Amino acid sequence: MTDKAKGISRRRVIKGLGATLGAAAFGAALSPLFQGGFMSAKELMQRHYKELSPEDKKEVLERLQADAKETFGRDVTIADPRPRPKTKFVYAINLSLCNGSGKCVEACHKENNHDRITKQSYIRVLEMPKGTMDMERGNTTYNHTVPAKDKFYMPVQCQQCDEPPCVDVCPVQATWKEKDGIVVVDYNWCIGCRYCMAACPYHARRFNWKKPYIPPEDINPNQGYLSNRVRQQGVVEKCHYCLHRTREGRLPACLEACPTGARVFGNFLDPKSSVRWVFENKRVYVLKEELGTKPSFFYFFDK
Repeated sequence: MTDKAKGISRRRVIKGLGATLGAAAFGAALSPLFQGGFMSAKELMQRHYKELSPEDKKEVLERLQADAKETFGRDVTIADPRPRPKTKFVYAINLSLCNGSGKCVEACHKENNHDRITKQSYIRVLEMPKGTMDMERGNTTYNHTVPAKDKFYMPVQCQQCDEPPCVDVCPVQATWKEKDGIVVVDYNWCIGCRYCMAACPYHARRFNWKKPYIPPEDINPNQGYLSNRVRQQGVVEKCHYCLHRTREGRLPACLEACPTGARVFGNFLDPKSSVRWVFENKRVYVLKEELGTKPSFFYFFDK
């Protein structure tokens, strides 16, 4: 496929849908993008994030902040942190230490302004039978005391693949991989087709079926355009390594919440980083290695 063909715009896709479906069906198809309460036609037709000038971005961020105040009754700051030079973010989890408590799930839920009713999170913790790393044998609905005998616990979230199939299938280039290894989504560009969800072998993407509900006092006001700003109905979202934190030198919220120290995060290009030490001293594993997605998310055991 040529670069020109790959560069098909969302406007062309939307225009084609309108011509194919007719006015009534077209309106129904796009209605989830407007029913969220703060997605205007102007926002829907906003130019691609990567095409915006610094002045354009400033205007967009100011508009989104004003919209958040009007819609949710909370003053927020939406920043645009850029990838740090000479940085490749990588995550590793010590499966010998994870106890399945789900504190990482709760932290992700709060940090990333997820809908409070559905209790959504970018992280799922699988209770696994010892002796396998087959995700299909994992259970995410356990409600007994943890850790359980003959089980281990495997948190799964976006693997930030170097060969991300979700990016390849997006018809409007609403998702892409940034220079520091993080796969991001422009929520104002996403048309909610969910092709990326079907392509992801890790079940790491979420679709917003309804307008999010978050009490004003619960909203995390420190937000990023490509990360934890409140997402509107009708778009797909995913883990972004808390880029509004990590690109500012902080750690992901899930890591800070981990009660056992099982999570390790850092810059793989820094030979003194803790995550680099893991690679040099532990035997690491990746999920579904045979698919060739080349994850930037790894697992290891103490023994």
